[in-house]
Amino acid sequence: MSEQQAPDTDTLKQSLVEAFMAIIGAPDDLEVARAADRVVRTLDERLAAESAVA
Repeated sequence: MSEQQAPDTDTLKQSLVEAFMAIIGAPDDLEVARAADRVVRTLDERLAAESAVA
């Protein structure tokens, strides 16, 4: 069984931009908002970990 590799920080940043664009396109869609929230939380955790190492 292969283990899925976590996306790098730049990929997460691009996903965040795409998530915000999706929210603009569908402001009342709860699933779009939830997906964007997951991206924001994942990116926040990644950036916090990177700054803790630096």
